[in-house]
Amino acid sequence: MSLAEKTNPYEGNQRYHDKYPELGTGPVSTKPYYDEDYFQLEKKYVFKKTWINAGRVEAIPAPGDFLVKDLPVCDTSVIVVRGQDGAINAFHNMCSHRGNKIAYDEKGSVQMFSCRFHGWDYGLDGKVQNIPDEENYFDLDRSCLGLTPVHVDEWAGFIFINVAPGPVDSLETYLGELGAGLRDYPFGETSGQVFTFETVVNANWKLVKDAFQEVCHTPYQHQRSLPDAYISAENPHTRFVDMAIHGYHARASLFGNMGHKPSPVASHAYQHGSTIAGASMVDGEAVSPALAPPLVNPTGSADWSFELSVIFPSFFLAVTNGSYFTHQFIPLAVDKTHWFSTTCYPKPQTAAQRFSQEYSRVMFRDIMLEDGRQIEETQAMIKSGAKKEFVLKDEELFVRQGLWQADQMIQKNRGLS
Repeated sequence: MSLAEKTNPYEGNQRYHDKYPELGTGPVSTKPYYDEDYFQLEKKYVFKKTWINAGRVEAIPAPGDFLVKDLPVCDTSVIVVRGQDGAINAFHNMCSHRGNKIAYDEKGSVQMFSCRFHGWDYGLDGKVQNIPDEENYFDLDRSCLGLTPVHVDEWAGFIFINVAPGPVDSLETYLGELGAGLRDYPFGETSGQVFTFETVVNANWKLVKDAFQEVCHTPYQHQRSLPDAYISAENPHTRFVDMAIHGYHARASLFGNMGHKPSPVASHAYQHGSTIAGASMVDGEAVSPALAPPLVNPTGSADWSFELSVIFPSFFLAVTNGSYFTHQFIPLAVDKTHWFSTTCYPKPQTAAQRFSQEYSRVMFRDIMLEDGRQIEETQAMIKSGAKKEFVLKDEELFVRQGLWQADQMIQKNRGLS
C-alpha cells in the first residue's frame, strides 16, 4: 500500500461503545445533574465508599507535617499527617471531647495536635496525650478517646483516603489495572514545581467532570488558546488515539498535531520544558524513554500528546512527556463544585526552564477559564427542564460510563445497607 493509500485512523466507523455493550448507546437522563435526592444518594453510596485523592507525599515529607482535606461531600474534614515512624496516618478532624475541629489550617507541621476549645492534646498517631483537669471527668478510658482513624494508603506518591468504616476494596484493588499500568511513571521527578488553581463552580460535579472527559469540544471552545495543537486535516474532530475502560476507571490517549506551528514565544517555551500543548510536539521529538508504563500511549502512536486517566469518582490524572496535571472535583452541593487544577513539573534548573513552566501555567489557566464559563451556563440551562436527555456520540464514552458507574455503585451499596 502506498503512502497516499494509507488508511486514516481517525476516519471510519470504529465504535468504542461496541466493547462495552452494558453501557448502551441511547440518550442519558439529565436528572442526575440537578436532582437533590440523587445527589444525596451519591454522597452516601459513592463518595463515602470510594478512595479519594488527598494530595502528594511531597506535601508531608517529615514527621509532624500535615495537610487537611475538607470533604463536605462526605460530611467531614480529614487530617493527613506523617507519623514519627514515617508512616502516613489519617484521622477525622474532630476532638473526642466536644467535637471541635482539631486543625484549622490547610497544612502545617506540629509535634502534636491540640484542641483550641479545651486543650485536649493528641499525638501524631492519633492517641490522646493530655486531658486538662482529667480527674474532673467520669470514668475516662483513654484508649477510646483518640482521634477517629480514616483509612489511608499511597499509590505512586499519591495519598488516597476512604472514610468508609470498612472499605470494600483496598486501594490497590480499587485502582486495579489502571493503577498498575501507570505506577511507574516518574511522578516523583515531575513533582518538583507545583502550581494549583482552585475555584468554586456553580455546577454539578459531574457536569464539571464531563467537560474534561472528552476533547471534541476543543475546535470550538478553545479556538483562541489551542487553535491547531490538537486538530489536523486528518483529525478535524480531535478524535482520541485510543480509549478504554478499566474497572471503575477510564483512560484515553489524546491526539496531538505534530504539524502544530507555535508562536515564537510558545516555541521558546516548548524548547525548554514541557507545556500542555508542546510536550510531545517539538520537531517530531520522540517520546521520552521515561514514559515506559504500559498504559501511557499503549498503542505506541506517533500522534500521541498525553494520556488522560479518569479515576472514579472525581480525580483526573493526565501525564505527558516531562510533566503531568490533575483535576479534582469535590461536590459542595448538587449544583456547586470545588474544582482544583494542579500542574506539576520537574524542579527548574535554569531561568529558561522556569520561564517555560510559567508560560505553561498561564496557558493552562486560560484554557480552564474557557471551560469554566461554559460549565456554569450549561448548568443554568439544565435546570430549565427544556431538555430531559443528553445525546452522546462515541467519543463521549466516558461521560456515559461515569453516569453508569455512579448508578451501579448506588444500586450495589443500597442493596448492602
